[in-house]
Amino acid sequence: SPLTPTATAKQDVTTTRSIEGLERAAPSEQQVAAGSKQQRTGEQQQHTMSAPIPMTNAAAAASAGGARAQATNNWAVIVSTSRFWFNARHSANALSVYHTVQRLGVPDSNIVLMLADDTACDARNALVAHVYNNKNHEVNLYGAAVEVDYRGYEVNVENFLRVLLGRHDAHVARNKRLLSDANSNVLVYMSGHGGDGFLKFQDAEEVSSQDLADAFAQMHEKRRYRQLVFIVDTCQATTLYEHFYSPNVIAAGSSRRGEDSYSHHNDRVIGVSVIDRFTYYMLEFFERHVRHRNSTARLLDLFKYATYERTSSHAGWSYDLLEGGAAVAERLLVTDFFGAVQHVDAHSAV
Repeated sequence: SPLTPTATAKQDVTTTRSIEGLERAAPSEQQVAAGSKQQRTGEQQQHTMSAPIPMTNAAAAASAGGARAQATNNWAVIVSTSRFWFNARHSANALSVYHTVQRLGVPDSNIVLMLADDTACDARNALVAHVYNNKNHEVNLYGAAVEVDYRGYEVNVENFLRVLLGRHDAHVARNKRLLSDANSNVLVYMSGHGGDGFLKFQDAEEVSSQDLADAFAQMHEKRRYRQLVFIVDTCQATTLYEHFYSPNVIAAGSSRRGEDSYSHHNDRVIGVSVIDRFTYYMLEFFERHVRHRNSTARLLDLFKYATYERTSSHAGWSYDLLEGGAAVAERLLVTDFFGAVQHVDAHSAV
């Protein structure tokens, strides 16, 4: 059941600065497919929250099933960009999403998990080697089933962009690589402190909305996704996808320009907030409506669940770049991105 909100914590806002690209990075691990880049320009419409769409639309579920069959593999890049003990909730946000996609069948081999701080082993953590997303301490998010691919100072803008683009030195291990292809549905979830058009990494650097837009454009050119969902839980979150222009990118954020995103509640045992509101209610949606990988809950329902009454901010989303527009967006299932895809090609014997 939902926890009663107590104290809230605003996420910091700092001055934005530009981030250098990766023009001099190592060559791509995948051959760039022939063909010209398809671009879409113009202002993206910000969609504000409304009442959830009914869950029991059999026709829509059947249509979504046909679209889902076109993707042959799902991947997730899950990032907590914050360090320091008082930002422990950002690690809990990321770990919560990590366990959600695991529960729905996405294997660790298809998940890249980046945690900027080792919250579980912090000297101020009274619950040593444990991370919880609620004050009831029901589920340890940092158990034996967690595989952290990038930790500590490895979590920086350069490594994050290298993961998206597949530009790695030869010695980088397979588990640190996003090995998606043109048939992959990719989920990118990020949590941390942000502001107007940027997201901070460890209070030392920022990734800008233009950096993200250009990275996704290069992913499209290199055929590294079929459809991509970008979700960010931070202050002024929707400004991070204003410059996106690549086909088939769907985006959602926890707050509008000029708005803060808030934590949900504190844990008095450890003395800090344990989860943010937007992610808390996203998880609540999963617990209520996406209990297994065959769920017919729709992606837009997930976004619409985070109402202002729940989150104290105006969450938003955009599917303007999705080929087919609203008609296709309405048919997408949550499990098209958060769940496993099993695809078998049968060939008759000669």
